[in-house]
Amino acid sequence: MRARRTDPDRRDRIVDATVDLIAEVGVAGVSHRKIAARADVPLGSMTYHFTGMDELLHEAFTRFAEHVAASFEARLGAARDVEEAVEAVVDLVHELSDHGNHRDQVVSYELYTLAARDPRYRAITTGWMARSRRELERHLDPSLTRQLDALIEGLALHRALDEDPFDRSVTLDAVRKIVGVAGPPPGRAAR
Repeated sequence: MRARRTDPDRRDRIVDATVDLIAEVGVAGVSHRKIAARADVPLGSMTYHFTGMDELLHEAFTRFAEHVAASFEARLGAARDVEEAVEAVVDLVHELSDHGNHRDQVVSYELYTLAARDPRYRAITTGWMARSRRELERHLDPSLTRQLDALIEGLALHRALDEDPFDRSVTLDAVRKIVGVAGPPPGRAAR
């Protein structure tokens, strides 16, 4: 009797490869064949692990949203006061919108497009937004968190797509206005 070959990480590799391909070719460009090749798995593994492309896409976007939410939580979780939370939010906007972060930007936009049409994907974005707001509420009045969460998304989108993106001072000013925190005293620059 031959020993059975096991590959316990195969399912995870398939999901990770799916996210990578979505970033490269969009949801419309992914296929079972392309994903299997990228994950270095037999094509039959696709139907063994997933009932279809929708299940695979849903899991890939769920994993992606978890990754982004965890990053947000780590950044805001390190803040010790409101001013540090403001700085963390500004850092996040610029991290999310830097042209070097193209992969996460594209995957986010692909998820938003699906969420606009399909309630199952909207549940992913709703959960992601709720986690963001809970983290913001650790430092800020809950009545502000929806506004600030929307501002984060909007600023990141505008910076990412603008050929001449605004600098950190614009982001810092906008966040401070929402939060109601004054800037540094005259003569003292913001970090």
